[in-house]
Amino acid sequence: MPKSKRNRPVTLSKTKKKGREQKEKIVDSIRKAVEDYNSIYVFSFENMRNLKFKEFREQLKSSSRFFLGSNKVMQISLGRSVSDEIRPGLHKVSKLLHGDAGLCFTNLPKEEIMRLFAEFEEHDFARTGTISTEKVELQEGPLEQFSHEMEPFLRKQGMPVRLNKGVIELVSDFVVCEEGKPLSPEASRILRLLGNKMATFRLHTICRWSPEDFEVLKEGLELSDIESS
Repeated sequence: MPKSKRNRPVTLSKTKKKGREQKEKIVDSIRKAVEDYNSIYVFSFENMRNLKFKEFREQLKSSSRFFLGSNKVMQISLGRSVSDEIRPGLHKVSKLLHGDAGLCFTNLPKEEIMRLFAEFEEHDFARTGTISTEKVELQEGPLEQFSHEMEPFLRKQGMPVRLNKGVIELVSDFVVCEEGKPLSPEASRILRLLGNKMATFRLHTICRWSPEDFEVLKEGLELSDIESS
């Protein structure tokens, strides 16, 4: 009896080889970008929205190139110490690649890049686990913004509701979320229904490198902190 595809053993060597080739491709692309662009910025992000970030990249496609992904791969590409950095000062850039961060290679002047990053802001519905920026509480009484068909769904989200002559009613006050606490899946769904866009996708510049100089842009971060780390 022939073996089904489902039961065939998986060969990992091909998977590993493909992963290694992909990393090498990224390293080569980053090293080429170092030669092709005038300056490099490390930026951080919060509440990433892939579609909006893609639009931002497209807007700057003619002058800039962005890299997101493994910080370790990006660090290796630039060099993590004075001894292995591919251009003088790039190990300082590597040291600031941690957490939710990326690289921007650009030919635009500093003033233009700083303005574009500072102005970028996109409001969206918060996802499960996002820290709530405010307390949201619904008062006892009719919820006329919802049709009667929504009653079973709202009840499933933990809301104390009932139908009264075809109108959904809250039988007691209900706290959707508390400020400073992570949103539950139920709270995230309710906020979406309420039209409350609590998450803001932002980009922040951390530092700037050029062949001439290296500059820390993030408030509270000193060059000495990087050199001593």
